[in-house]
Amino acid sequence: MFTGIIESQAEILEILPNEENITFRLACPLKSEFKIDQSISHDGVCLTVDGIQDNSYTVTAIYETRIKTNLGSKKVGDTLNIERCMPAHGRFDGHIVQGHIDGTGTIQSIENQAGSFLIGIQYTMPNHLTVPKGSIALNGISLTVVDSQPGQFSVAIIPYTWNHTNLHQLSIGDTINLEFDILGKYIQAWMKHPSIQPNA
Repeated sequence: MFTGIIESQAEILEILPNEENITFRLACPLKSEFKIDQSISHDGVCLTVDGIQDNSYTVTAIYETRIKTNLGSKKVGDTLNIERCMPAHGRFDGHIVQGHIDGTGTIQSIENQAGSFLIGIQYTMPNHLTVPKGSIALNGISLTVVDSQPGQFSVAIIPYTWNHTNLHQLSIGDTINLEFDILGKYIQAWMKHPSIQPNA
C-alpha cells in the first residue's frame, strides 16, 4: 500500500520490449535502498523490482498494465514519480493508494494561478466518480479534488508538488494515470448491489 506522497523521481534509461511486456531500466537517487522483489509505485503503478545494476534497476510492466496506464507511451528520458510502500510504523500523510490504476485521463487545462496551478482532467471510464474535497491519485500523487462533474474534475497543485513531481512536465492533451479513492469505489459497488450486506 502507498500514500501518494512522492519520494523521488526515476529517469527512464532504456525501454526493452519483451513480447507483450515492457521492461524499463531506470536511474533513481533511491536505487541503493531498493531490493529485488520490492514493490514500488512508478507514476502510481505498483511494479516489482526485478533487477538491480550498478547505476540502475529494472521493472517490467505486463500487457494488462501497459494497456491500462500511460506507461506504454513513455520514452527514454522521461521521469516517473517514485514512492516505496508505506512501512507499518509510518506516518499516513496522503490517502490510501493501492498502486492499481483504474485507467487514464486527459489533461484538458493547466491554469497558472499566481504560483499554484489548477489542472483540469477528463476521463471516459464508466462508473467512476470524484467528489469535491475528495481524494484522487494522479501519476501516483495524492491530491484533493477541487471541482467534480461527470467524466471530469480539477485539482489544485501547490508549488512544492509542482516542482518535485513530474506534473510540471505535462502539457494539454497528455495522458495521466488515475486511481480513484478505494473507499468511494467500495461504496459505489455496494450501491449497485444493496442486497449484499456485510456478515454480522
